Amino acid sequence: MTPQEYCKQKTKESHSSFLSAFIFLKKEKREALTALYAYCREVDDIADECLDHEIASKKLNWWREEVERLFKGAPQHPVSKALHPFLSHFNLSKNYFIEIIDGMEMDVKFNRYESFEQLELYCYRVASCVGILSAHIFGFKNKDTLTFAKNLGIALQLTNIIRDLGEDARRGRIYIPLDELKKLGVSEEEIISLKNSEKIKILVQNQSDRAKKFYDLASKTLPIEDKKSQKISLVMGNIYYVLLKEIVKDNPEKILNQKTILPGFRKMRISILTMLGCSFI
Repeated sequence: MTPQEYCKQKTKESHSSFLSAFIFLKKEKREALTALYAYCREVDDIADECLDHEIASKKLNWWREEVERLFKGAPQHPVSKALHPFLSHFNLSKNYFIEIIDGMEMDVKFNRYESFEQLELYCYRVASCVGILSAHIFGFKNKDTLTFAKNLGIALQLTNIIRDLGEDARRGRIYIPLDELKKLGVSEEEIISLKNSEKIKILVQNQSDRAKKFYDLASKTLPIEDKKSQKISLVMGNIYYVLLKEIVKDNPEKILNQKTILPGFRKMRISILTMLGCSFI
């Protein structure tokens, strides 16, 4: 199996909503994005699946060392080998790869966030940094496009957090800032015990409103001259924005016990309409 084949297999196994957007890319950019996404899956799997925090930290440290090897031209892992040809071609910065690992380290060390300021840093590391690297792969003329990528990344991650609220609670994780839970009078136990209530509905609505603000920010900060090159980012944004609207429309208090998903044909429809110039955000 070649490094690129390994990356393709890794991305397929994730069943991510993002994959429907990949087909619109030319071969070189598709391979670069596939390698980037496989890298994210490798380090994310460590944070999600390794229950021993000490071992998880050691594995993430190995990836920090691997990133150093990658940028010195001596990668060992198939994902790193697949990434290597694209580093200079797309001007991919080492710092963002390290920041992504730092975000996964936060998942290893913390299962609660005291405030949105702390949560926003997490979202930036695990999502915005990926978005910024993706923006480099897609290409841009105006550096404000990187601000667009940062805002969109936070919006996507907040949507993930809302969608996975119940699933994360079953694993002992609560990403909703604790000071906001306290303000609404929602206890951690209510979320962990998966109790639907009017307070949970308000909580989900509040988190959805925040995510929408970041979608709006992303839309406003994308320069006109880069809308064409960043269409794949817009595809991803539109798919998740529609998902967020579905969560709010479909009894949001039930999110603790059922996961809202968009069927494949609907994601493809959104993708095609976005490529044709339609906007959902």
